[in-house]
Amino acid sequence: MDDTDLTNYVSRVRLIGDLGEGLVKSLAGFSKGRHTVPDQVSPATRTFFGRLCQDRITQEAEDWFQRARAQLDYKRKDLTLEVTSPCAVLTAKDFIFEIAYALNPDDPSRYEGRQTLSEVQAGCLGADSFEQLFAGQFSEMAFDLTKGVSVEAVIDAVEDLDGATGLRVDYPSDYSRCVLTVTDIEATVECDGSSLAMRFPRAGAPHELIEAFAAVRHAFRLSKKTALAGLLA
Repeated sequence: MDDTDLTNYVSRVRLIGDLGEGLVKSLAGFSKGRHTVPDQVSPATRTFFGRLCQDRITQEAEDWFQRARAQLDYKRKDLTLEVTSPCAVLTAKDFIFEIAYALNPDDPSRYEGRQTLSEVQAGCLGADSFEQLFAGQFSEMAFDLTKGVSVEAVIDAVEDLDGATGLRVDYPSDYSRCVLTVTDIEATVECDGSSLAMRFPRAGAPHELIEAFAAVRHAFRLSKKTALAGLLA
């Protein structure tokens, strides 16, 4: 992926995968006789949740460390692992991989998790060992924008195309965000003015997300308006 033009608009690109959700009381560290299910998210319940997740995230993180070391033929100096439950960070010479669990803010009796891949060196993308390591792990590409963009301007830019590029936009009445779709591409792109999120209906390997990104990027480039063309072009 050529990021030469992207650097003017995007400060960070991340691949994100969903680790699912579950009941707090189902965690191995939860004791029905001693513990109470959280009914709010607070510093105290976050600390409590971190203790409950300690064994789970330590094991998951160790598994990833060993897999990365073996599949990418890393030496000791090539990667480090830091676990601070409920989060873990695997820092490798070619990427940063994070695992994080948290209480669901809408229902603190449940938890949710996600994994994030960032700072990927260009030489890794498409390499068999790298793609096999992360196969089926990610369903979202997130872009942090260096400058805010007007959601209304993005909407207008797409609507002015009159569907000529296969690009379509949907949005709520307050224009707080918009969702863009491209004909024959399953991914959708959501823009809220400060970030972009390209979401996929199912998880894939990094190269699969990059290929879909390239197709959407091409559709964006067909617009001559900076509000749209400048986002990913």
